Amino acid sequence: MSALRFIGKLAYANMLANDRLHEAVSQLEAGEFEAPRTSFFPSLVATLNHILVIDWFYIDALKGGDLGPKAWANEIPFPDRTELRAAQLASDRRLLAFCLALNHEDLDCPVHIRRTGRIQVERCDDVLSHLFQHQTHHRGQAHAMLAGTSIKPPQIDEFIVADDAASRADAMQRLGLTEVEVMQLDI
Repeated sequence: MSALRFIGKLAYANMLANDRLHEAVSQLEAGEFEAPRTSFFPSLVATLNHILVIDWFYIDALKGGDLGPKAWANEIPFPDRTELRAAQLASDRRLLAFCLALNHEDLDCPVHIRRTGRIQVERCDDVLSHLFQHQTHHRGQAHAMLAGTSIKPPQIDEFIVADDAASRADAMQRLGLTEVEVMQLDI
């Protein structure tokens, strides 16, 4: 598998996992989204907003922007779960489009990440790897927090291999994606 194909599949998997997680969150009873929980961030609303604002931070840097730490000036820009879900999907679509537009030469290009008081420079593929890992890490925390709610945590890891096609059909349909798009990346 080429690096570009792998990155494309990870971008699709990321979007599908976020969708399935947000689908579960949309079914929570009143107050459960905001309720205090034990994790790195103290609630589902805080954790899922963190995923989004860090997406903004890295996607902006990948695209040559200068957002930097302003990305998390408001740590919970979307206290409403419906608005948060829409914002996360928009971010996921932006990341997917970026990944699908890459060519092999782009992977080792420097990305300038604006930090407080400095600019960090990393390879594009390393930034993408970090971003996908960050998403996975915090989705796992949100998944565990869901176990203490009225909603069963969803399966969020059935998005890479061909044999999982039937298991991901729900998310694919919600997002208007075809199996060919995900499994047959022509890179």
